Amino acid sequence: MDLNGVSAVVSGGASGLGEATARELAANGVKVVVADLNEDKGKALADELGGVFVKTDVSDASQVEAAVQAAVDTGAPLRIIVNSAGIGWAERTVNRDGAPHSLESYTKVIQVNLIGTFNLMRIGAAAIAKTEPADADGLRGVVINTASIAALEGQTGQLAYSASKGGIVGMTLPAARDLAAIGVRVNTVCPGIIDTPIYGEGEAAEAFKAKLYAPVPFPKRMGKPAEFAHLVRSLIENDYMNGETVRFDGGIRFQPK
Repeated sequence: MDLNGVSAVVSGGASGLGEATARELAANGVKVVVADLNEDKGKALADELGGVFVKTDVSDASQVEAAVQAAVDTGAPLRIIVNSAGIGWAERTVNRDGAPHSLESYTKVIQVNLIGTFNLMRIGAAAIAKTEPADADGLRGVVINTASIAALEGQTGQLAYSASKGGIVGMTLPAARDLAAIGVRVNTVCPGIIDTPIYGEGEAAEAFKAKLYAPVPFPKRMGKPAEFAHLVRSLIENDYMNGETVRFDGGIRFQPK
């Protein structure tokens, strides 16, 4: 699919993987709606890219609808949805004191990561369905969801996070089959350990990151957000990629802890 002249909604677009994706798309002629809770960073990025910022809690359907409508209102056909908003959580099913995992925290992670992804996918796809086909195959648009390799091999304390990301992987193929009727492709990326600002800066941060990427076979480092964004662009542009879950992890396989 040709990127130039279309619009996109990128959730979690103000930082990390979402920011890198927003930059990659904008650099290739896409009008980007940055959907995020961080107003300061989101507005600054949208202004820099010539896009639009919409404050968005992806677990709130009305806010997701507003973000999608903002893309439609740009006048450029909405053809791209990228779900990269999400939160992490670490808690054992039963902790060392014998207390069960908090239901509130589990529900929150599912609400943001899984239901939030579903919200933008369903509402975005419904808007894409109203556009004219972009090619002879009848393609109207593409949805890229972001899961995690924790969906496939979660570690100790990742119950809620792995469940939420596993749900995203589980939605991929049925969503692709459902949305085929309206010419929308769906793919999911499962990142491994990516170097984002969450790890901080300085010697201590670098030492911590070195421990994290030690099990990566090659290249022996963390992934870069720009590399993730490049993969997203490739999945959008390659018209025969559909219903796939793609690992993006340098070949790492998580240990139990």
